[in-house]
Amino acid sequence: SIYEMFGNECCLSTGEVIKVIGFKINKLIASICENNEVSRFSAKVELPLDFPGLYKVVADKTPYVSIEEIARKVSIGPTRFGHPCFYSPEDIKLANFTVKHGEQITFNSVEEVNGTMAVNCVVVRNNQSHSFTLPLSQEGKFYECEDDQIYTLKEIAEWKIPKCRNRIVKLSNTVRMWDFCNPLPENFDGCLSLMPIYEVQAVMKFRKDIVHILSDLDVEVKDVTDCYDISSFLQPLSLEDVFERTSMEFPMVAEIMEGPSGSQKPYNLLSTGKEIVIYKKHQAARILASEIRSDSPKRHFLIPMSYKGKFKRRPREFPTAYDLEIARSGKEQLHVVATKAFTSPHKELFSVSVGDQFLVQQCQTSEILYEGRKKVVDVLACEQILSDTYKKVLLPMYMEGGFVEVIHDKKQYHLSEICKEFPLPFNVKVSVRDLSIEEDVLAAVPGLQFEEEITDSYLLISSASSPVESWEIPIYRLNMLVHLLSKDVQRVVPPVTKTTVEEISKEQYYMVRRYENQTLHPPPRPPKKPT
Repeated sequence: SIYEMFGNECCLSTGEVIKVIGFKINKLIASICENNEVSRFSAKVELPLDFPGLYKVVADKTPYVSIEEIARKVSIGPTRFGHPCFYSPEDIKLANFTVKHGEQITFNSVEEVNGTMAVNCVVVRNNQSHSFTLPLSQEGKFYECEDDQIYTLKEIAEWKIPKCRNRIVKLSNTVRMWDFCNPLPENFDGCLSLMPIYEVQAVMKFRKDIVHILSDLDVEVKDVTDCYDISSFLQPLSLEDVFERTSMEFPMVAEIMEGPSGSQKPYNLLSTGKEIVIYKKHQAARILASEIRSDSPKRHFLIPMSYKGKFKRRPREFPTAYDLEIARSGKEQLHVVATKAFTSPHKELFSVSVGDQFLVQQCQTSEILYEGRKKVVDVLACEQILSDTYKKVLLPMYMEGGFVEVIHDKKQYHLSEICKEFPLPFNVKVSVRDLSIEEDVLAAVPGLQFEEEITDSYLLISSASSPVESWEIPIYRLNMLVHLLSKDVQRVVPPVTKTTVEEISKEQYYMVRRYENQTLHPPPRPPKKPT
């Protein structure tokens, strides 16, 4: 049988032996839901996995009848997505522990325990974690817990659609406009039922690439697993698979079976067929930064601590007096100018005019007269800057006005100095670009806000043929497949390490922030007006 796959002809001859290495969702068929039910009149639309937007998963109301069914149908693994949560409507009595009905059970991994396959589980009770195992033979009703995380469509396809089931999702945030005709209704913000269309991933004996076979291909096959030496096939590994290896197994030589797209270093070095040395796995710090601009879309970056450019400060903007209190630091006095007028309803508190300048002092309490009664409220003590003097004033903490920072500091800072001396978020502009990299993408950005410092997982790699420099590659944002070669590493110590500023998409930005904060909690808001 000869057929075309992604523009390439592939021949499946009679007698050809194929090793199936996995099933992958190729695309999704979506139907609009009403009250979590698919309408009979709802049209079906095809959505590619890169369809934009962030989605919340709606918990499946159909229970699983055993732990074995969960392990067989639900993705459970070592990554951040592979820890599904369930609850039982009945108590589960174990030898040394009882899981109470309704308690959230987190499934972490599947492994053999004393000769029996079981799931490693955790229950958090009174802020304490209790670990235990549930055998696959455990029966009962197990329901999915509500999930407050947000996901891209690709993440849902890879981790959150159980085998033999559809998945209902709710659109949480449209992160960018779809470049082509949007198949969904205009301003749609409801629920979708997703039906997966699979492809088979396989390796063939005399090919080094991954073969993708659509699940509707009309080919007759026979299972020969029990009578064939499968060790003669290549074993593809994702970057996450490599990262799960023990530190003792590094360094290693690998050949790229599927490389990422991209023309910048190091991605242009990672083409299919290239051999690389993977020296080690490690955690590295990055500064998450966003472009300062009033219109969208903003650009987002992950900046390595080794960045050699210099920055000058840019003024921050504060929507409330409460934000001034949050930004206040002991290193320097915060100087701001009002951009919006505010009339205080209480004579004890100051009314602000556009152009008023203040030095922020401290938070304190003050008595005010409210409807004939004295009330104590939180206020922000400031000094108003007049032409030849200073006037002590009190601003209500709930005041919704507008302030912009006045910068007196003209010094140029390295990234490490900013992280050491100032709290984040912090506004800057590149004043001296990093001359050690070919193209400094930050130099052209008019302003940046350093939002937070994050820690991410990387592999340190170099070219096997010309290891003059090594690079950090992120394991969670790079789609790559390799297979390991039984070759000795000529140079155990990695060459000089180069890092790069990584520009990330808005979906990846939300994912990075979500990983760091677990859930995206809104910032604390100022106190309300007295009532």
